[in-house]
Amino acid sequence: MIYDVVVIGSGPGGYVAAIRAAQLGLKTACIEKSKTLGGTCLNVGCIPSKVLLHDSEHSNDFAKMMQRKTKVVSGFTGGVEFLFKKNKVDWIQGAAKLKSPTSISVNGQNIEAKNIILATGSEPVSLPFLPFDEKKILSSTGALALSSVPKKMLVVGAGVIGVELGSVYKRLGSEVVFIEFLDRICPAFDLSLSKALLKSLTNQGMVFHLSHKVMKADGTTLTVQGPTGESQFTGDVILVAVGRKPYSSGLGLEEIGIQKDAKGFVQIDGSLRTTQPNIFAIGDLVDGPMLAHKASEEGIAAAEIIAGHHPVINYIAIPNVAYTHPEVAAVGLTEEEIKTRGLSYKVSQFPFKANSRARCIDDEEGFIKILAETNSRRILGVHMIGPNASELIAEATIAIQLKATADQLADTCFAHPTLSEALKEASLGLFRAPIHI
Repeated sequence: MIYDVVVIGSGPGGYVAAIRAAQLGLKTACIEKSKTLGGTCLNVGCIPSKVLLHDSEHSNDFAKMMQRKTKVVSGFTGGVEFLFKKNKVDWIQGAAKLKSPTSISVNGQNIEAKNIILATGSEPVSLPFLPFDEKKILSSTGALALSSVPKKMLVVGAGVIGVELGSVYKRLGSEVVFIEFLDRICPAFDLSLSKALLKSLTNQGMVFHLSHKVMKADGTTLTVQGPTGESQFTGDVILVAVGRKPYSSGLGLEEIGIQKDAKGFVQIDGSLRTTQPNIFAIGDLVDGPMLAHKASEEGIAAAEIIAGHHPVINYIAIPNVAYTHPEVAAVGLTEEEIKTRGLSYKVSQFPFKANSRARCIDDEEGFIKILAETNSRRILGVHMIGPNASELIAEATIAIQLKATADQLADTCFAHPTLSEALKEASLGLFRAPIHI
């Protein structure tokens, strides 16, 4: 059998690409080396971490939390399997290797495909002197599968993954200490959000050592170089959360002429095509933010391009979220990026403490910050920290996607009392004046 499309990888990029290709009438298969569908996000990433983040705010029964996490993950992976059956996508379980631009070896057999979508995702980066054993030296995967709550957790890296998982275990009673090489946490966010989140997490009892570099390790004791000299930190476990790298080795890419950059990212053109025009690459496998929803959008786009459509992805309108408490969310350009581009802009910030719904629910921490171009008044970026930021960012994303102006957002009627009114007030503050502050 010759498939119109074969997708390698079943994460949020791969399974969505396979389903969309099948919806478009293309004979489709998806190859997944794991025994369950869904990739990192569903199995050992986005979904299980959000279950633990939610449950850790309401319960300290670690065993029950882990049981519910397993149940939720199982439900989602089974759901993807159901969607494959519904859309007549063939699931081939096994490790794939490209033999030619149209042939894939899996389980000792060759699968022929007119088009291939590479969606193998990424894996945690380890440090040379801190190899993962997932018992004492943890990746994010191991941190989601501990059998008990450690008394003290050292977290190397204070990006989104680190602060989310650190938040889980701090709520469960762990002493959590972060060691971060940079002088700020969560550097992908606007500096104002990074500073506000650092203050909030510090107030919650987490300890941060910024501008500190881990030099070596002896068991679970780290030797660290900081601005004032060398020191040592010891924990019961160490979570290494220094980033992720594309899963691009062992796929046979080099043998068929697919180019990668020095970091292992597969090189693509503006249509997601690799150096082999019938082979596409999406998600964490290519350069850009490692976000599940970004991978899904690229998966849909790749399938539609194969079917002869002409989709356009607006990368500026891809939101980013940290599911800490308070939540952090952003879309568009940061203030630093706007300055780098030399744009003339206005900025407005509205605090949740002046929002009626935030006061009703007793969750007033944080603010919404909006940046707009001075002349066109077009919204350039929206950055928020506070209650339900992960949901509120959708409204801002629509505004960015539609190239809305500050006036258009300010003239929109928002329901009262709602948290989203803070977005209207922030937009009013750009070229007029907010009402409630």
